[in-house]
Amino acid sequence: MNTIKIEKTESKESGWETFNFKSFQFGETPTDHFFLAEFKNGKWVNPRIEPFHSLTISPFALCFHYGQTVFEGMKAFRQDDGKVHIFRPKKHHKRFNRSLERMCMPEIEEELFLNALEKLIQLEQHWIPKEEGVSLYIRPFIIATEPRLGVKIANEYLFCITCTPMGLYYPKPVRVKVETDYVRAAEGGAGYAKCGGNYGAAFFATKKANEQGFDQVIWTDAKTHEFIEESGTMNLMLFMDNKLVTPKLSSSILDGVTRSSILQIAKDLGIQVEERPVSWKELKEQLESGNRVELFGVGTAAVISPISCVQIQEVDYFPYIENDAVMYRLKKELDNIRRGRTTDKYHWNHFI
Repeated sequence: MNTIKIEKTESKESGWETFNFKSFQFGETPTDHFFLAEFKNGKWVNPRIEPFHSLTISPFALCFHYGQTVFEGMKAFRQDDGKVHIFRPKKHHKRFNRSLERMCMPEIEEELFLNALEKLIQLEQHWIPKEEGVSLYIRPFIIATEPRLGVKIANEYLFCITCTPMGLYYPKPVRVKVETDYVRAAEGGAGYAKCGGNYGAAFFATKKANEQGFDQVIWTDAKTHEFIEESGTMNLMLFMDNKLVTPKLSSSILDGVTRSSILQIAKDLGIQVEERPVSWKELKEQLESGNRVELFGVGTAAVISPISCVQIQEVDYFPYIENDAVMYRLKKELDNIRRGRTTDKYHWNHFI
């Protein structure tokens, strides 16, 4: 593996020194540096870290025309003792490669992926304060850069890793509606991959829902529109009948890293877990019965986001979101692992 070259910014002041960590908008402010590497002649070359800057790319670059764009979303945290770690980067790496395989793009070796992350986060660790609720969001992505018009698999690519500070993605409980007209992804498609097209395809239905006062939609399966799948930036979970229930993974549902973590934590707490198809009709019956039902989203950005209102067939229902809800206990357990307050027995924290 080639050594990663590091070029530090010439600015005497780092952006973190003047950044307001108590009040900011997610995704607007990059950290001082980012990682780059190119794929040429069948291999990844020239791995390096440079001061953050705009990219120069041909308008003919295939990423602009035929959808070969794949990304990941992960986080780095500062523990109570000051140590910095990246949360579950090996699982993110495996998912990254699954997405790349689906989009006919070159995979990233684990050594390059981890080495790039470690070097970059070590350099940018000042952007991770000790304040609760603030972390460093990490965005690895690969785009096809071969300059050619014509529907084909590209031969050249660019691999980048950028970072930005992150607080609460959803600062308050969210309102959602069950979507039964539009489709995000179908079985056999690329719904399980974190490719740009999946998100672009979701915009229209989400925009219509936003105009109706909802934060997100709950997608249903493309064939029958009966079984719930995921919600925008989140996997979905329910706590009902003293069980944690979540839709079973498929080719149309993203294998969320936070989803995986929460399921394991629930099992460790002695909570019965079910991964199975969940229809909106079942959810409707549970909510109408008066039973205590928790409905929430889980994801790297969202962490755990309570759903305070869900609209099903134009009727609003109100899941349980009071302080003693089980989802808050699960979130606290996850936070304790990330903050070093609980033993990390699965070695999810990758220290730099």
